Amino acid sequence: MKLYSKKEILPIILILAVFAIGLYFWPQLPERVPTHWNVYGQIDGWSSRNFAVFFFPALIAGLYLLLSFIPLMDPLKKNIELFSGLYFWFKIIFVLFMGALYFLTIYAGLGHQIDIGRYVMIGIAVLFFFLGLMMPKIKKNYTIGIRLPWTLHSEVVWDKTHQLGGKLFIGLAVIIAIISLFSGPYAFRILIGAIFAMLAILIWYSYHEWRVLEKGRKTPNGA
Repeated sequence: MKLYSKKEILPIILILAVFAIGLYFWPQLPERVPTHWNVYGQIDGWSSRNFAVFFFPALIAGLYLLLSFIPLMDPLKKNIELFSGLYFWFKIIFVLFMGALYFLTIYAGLGHQIDIGRYVMIGIAVLFFFLGLMMPKIKKNYTIGIRLPWTLHSEVVWDKTHQLGGKLFIGLAVIIAIISLFSGPYAFRILIGAIFAMLAILIWYSYHEWRVLEKGRKTPNGA
């Protein structure tokens, strides 16, 4: 398996489509476009029309290139090639997620009222659900995955941590999908709290598994 193939034309087409739609609506947008919302769903940040239309597609393209070329420098690139198919679809979903945020910004800029927090939550839920499916397939590398001192030290700890991480990401995706039904700052606070709780569990679990592995090696029968 190779890290890249002719299929890479698909995310490139999606990025160009995002830019084309922005150009289409550019003449219809006002001089100032809302580009940031607070936890209450209220607009608290504005940007110029040119910045809103041209910067965000460029940002999506830049992030896509970053996701595409950093693995080439990974010393364990061969391991990334083992799940290159899933990684390709992750890039597709990421571009779609960022493109959807861009369209929501354009839509709001055209004067429409929108509960952007709810849509962002749904997008994050989809992204996390796919990450949950992807996690158990990720092999040890320095670019993608749960890169902690203990997971990078041991392939066994890496695999166990990513098996648990897959379950936690899917569970978190379900929680986010449920709280997306509610509006207001509480939904955002629950989201942040759930993410920090998941990270704390994964950090503790990877360290615990590493300690168990090290103790096993130090016992007379450990090998």
